[in-house]
Amino acid sequence: MSANIFQAMNKAARDADRNSQDIELIAVSKQQPEDKIETALSDGFRIFGENRVQEAQTRWANRRALFPDLRLHLIGPLQSNKAADAVALFDVIHTVDREKIAKTLSLEMARQNKQLDCFIQVNTGEEPQKAGIHPKDLPAFTNYCRSEQGLSIIGLMCIPPIDENPAIHFGFLKHLAGQAGLKGLSMGMSADFETAIAFGATHIRVGSAIFGDRLAR
Repeated sequence: MSANIFQAMNKAARDADRNSQDIELIAVSKQQPEDKIETALSDGFRIFGENRVQEAQTRWANRRALFPDLRLHLIGPLQSNKAADAVALFDVIHTVDREKIAKTLSLEMARQNKQLDCFIQVNTGEEPQKAGIHPKDLPAFTNYCRSEQGLSIIGLMCIPPIDENPAIHFGFLKHLAGQAGLKGLSMGMSADFETAIAFGATHIRVGSAIFGDRLAR
């Protein structure tokens, strides 16, 4: 199945006149059984995404020593009381979305002497139940993260509304990133990563298309 993902990714990049090497494929391993994780590692995957800090610790803490080239992305919401653990375990945070978490991450990175790349999550659909900064608040929040907290903000992330055309949101996120002078675009999942690539995604978050459906919780 992983070969099919790379073929689809390469084709989408060619169709968009892009180099697939400029697109990072994040294997979303949340809630997947150990045998599927081992298979992905055997297939050469080294970049994984997790939603929950505690679950990620259980899965990856001991594997760090076995796979020194492992890179872990936190793609789920982060609570401030988990910031220390997140900074210790992860390499990239995709879900910076409020001043409190930005400040807490900044303090923890300084304390641990570790600088993580970060994405700002944008609520492009302005959905009240969904995390992410409101688009109109993005310029001020980006400045706060960079200038006041010294975070390494490399791009923007979004999760489009499930009942809307994702292309609209991918295009909007690209526009917002351009206004902010940011190159990173974390967007696109199993059902729409090819569309995301067409709109300039630099990081795609693919789970079920690699691992199959997640276990029910």
